[in-house]
Amino acid sequence: MNLNEIRKDIDDIDNNLTNLFKKRMELAAKIAVIKKEKDLPVINIKRENEILTQISEMVGPNLERYARCVYNTLFDVSRSYQNSKLNIVSPLRAEIVTALKETPALFPESASVACQGIEGAYSQFAAEKIFGFPKVNYFNTFDSVFTAVEKGLCTYGVLPIENSSYGTVGHVYDLMREHKFHITRSTKLRITHKLLVKPGTSLSDITEIISHEQALGQCAGFLKSLPNIKITPVDNTAAAAETVAKSKRKDIAAISSEACAQLYGLEILKDDIQISDNNYTRFICISKDMQIYPGANKLSIMLSLPHKPMSLYHTIAKFSSLGVNLTKLESRPVPGSDFEFMFYFDMEASLVNEQVLNLICEFEQSPETFVYLGNYIEV
Repeated sequence: MNLNEIRKDIDDIDNNLTNLFKKRMELAAKIAVIKKEKDLPVINIKRENEILTQISEMVGPNLERYARCVYNTLFDVSRSYQNSKLNIVSPLRAEIVTALKETPALFPESASVACQGIEGAYSQFAAEKIFGFPKVNYFNTFDSVFTAVEKGLCTYGVLPIENSSYGTVGHVYDLMREHKFHITRSTKLRITHKLLVKPGTSLSDITEIISHEQALGQCAGFLKSLPNIKITPVDNTAAAAETVAKSKRKDIAAISSEACAQLYGLEILKDDIQISDNNYTRFICISKDMQIYPGANKLSIMLSLPHKPMSLYHTIAKFSSLGVNLTKLESRPVPGSDFEFMFYFDMEASLVNEQVLNLICEFEQSPETFVYLGNYIEV
């Protein structure tokens, strides 16, 4: 047989497979109706394992691995299709449907907002970008920002979550598991770091540089060129600038912003000292009550997965079957666990889409830990 003849045979087989796939999915939909009537779960691990064993025996050892991969994918697609027919009823579904109906059409231009740090912090600039006229309340820690929103001291909170040069703000990710909140907006700020000193200070005078650990990481290249200078992390870049301004020392400098130089009467000794000119930090805006504003097209969740082969693959397949584009996947170890991880997912999706909503409710009812974070717009 020549190449064209072989391809013709493959095309014929593909046509048969397509027709059989269509029939199989039609039967899966019928099974979904029966399961809904009898209140049976969609997943049936025992039956799936029996099918995989049978398939392995049929294809033989040379093709067993590939056949299992194909059928595991088929099971994922079939379960997703069945779930789309079930319209799973759950407390989360009711809360989301209510939020979709009752969230105002327009995002507020002014509100009480919690930020970590002091005046001049990057979180303040992010809040001003999100709201326009925020009434900013400053707190010492990220944990305090979450708590202020939970207790109703502030309507919203703004927190950094990741940087394009230095990665995620790990502490904020860890706090996400501990607090009840919802993401209502996100934004990105271009970050340019400056070396700030008291007027008249030269680089040769400096023995210590202070800043937030993220800023220090983002300026690692510059700091590496100063091996004899002590590097000290502090709570916030604005706090670093304030500390230098209030200090009686002339040998201390801060990595902070141009706005903080003006705010605290400092001099810019070195400009743009970050690793990359394309240095952005992403901030999230959180609220206590679930809000889903019109046009929300970013969806974030956290999910633990079984500690066994292909767990992550099966989860990603669920998104793929709906045509959902994952834009971020981050794993974080669960404190106190034996090599268990919590996965953070960002995706381009809207809960107005009934199939996406069904999938989120499916995750909610799974035995693993699931946290819905929010459906929102990035501005």
